[in-house]
Amino acid sequence: MMQGGSYDGWAVLDHARELTQRNEAFVLGTVVWRQAPSSGKEGSQIIVHGDGSTFGWIGGACAEPILIREALAALADGKSKLLFIGGDDLDAEAREGMVSVPMTCQSNGALQLHIQPMIPDPTVVVLGRSPMAQTLNDLVAALGWNAVLADRAFPGDVPRGAAVVVATQGDGDEDLLVAALAAEPAYVGLVASARRGDAVRDYLRNAGVPEEAVAALRAPVGIDLGKTSHTEMAVSILADLVAARARGELTPVGVGETAALPATATDLVCGMEVTADESSRPYEYEGTTYYFCCPACRKAFSTNPEEYLRSVDADQE
Repeated sequence: MMQGGSYDGWAVLDHARELTQRNEAFVLGTVVWRQAPSSGKEGSQIIVHGDGSTFGWIGGACAEPILIREALAALADGKSKLLFIGGDDLDAEAREGMVSVPMTCQSNGALQLHIQPMIPDPTVVVLGRSPMAQTLNDLVAALGWNAVLADRAFPGDVPRGAAVVVATQGDGDEDLLVAALAAEPAYVGLVASARRGDAVRDYLRNAGVPEEAVAALRAPVGIDLGKTSHTEMAVSILADLVAARARGELTPVGVGETAALPATATDLVCGMEVTADESSRPYEYEGTTYYFCCPACRKAFSTNPEEYLRSVDADQE
């Protein structure tokens, strides 16, 4: 449902900036074309969060559930799309990648929306003050990722889905790793030898850190390049981070945790696809529940269910 009280363009964009600063993924929907009597206006925007809630307004009780379904699908696959919502009799220009969804309950009103998933770049927290730590931080920033360099104190606002690299060379490694693992990052690495890594894992187990988290610790961190300099070690860690992102492991909040796509049903009166829940005016007939886009469709069906059921049977023959 919508939040706040004003949904002008600036309010939506301000909210988008807030989500980006929190490293949260979302979908931005923009009306690029409309046909009256749709209440949506060109340029109207809406944000769909990963849980299916929205901020903004694109108009129409019928259009919004369709938008939410398509937005959650876009957030799952990371691909932008054009969404056309309208009647079959409209001469909509077919475009590559456009998804058309019939909506016949608005007297030929129609909308075309651009749906764009907004997935933040990874956040990488480097703990340490060595030249290698500084080099790694600079390399992460050069990629355009969110780079955070700290000394010996673990930051309190590290987002879930971030990567943490502990490079304090034995100065408080254990305590920093306990704090890092408690923050549930997607990636935790320790700059250390394999022998040192085993000793740290034993410490973590004795400290009560769950075995699953201990097993996820990369120690030594980075791709094995053989004997390397400190600068080259930073490159090897960056390469491992890039590979982790390519595998989908550095996932911002809101991606991969989206609300399950709701079940859908076809309104037997107008043919529109609707969400199969209480919001779609359920009507039970002979042990089967049917769903409708608006009160008029529900009333038409309830008046003569057999007429619409015969039409369905005829279409299936």
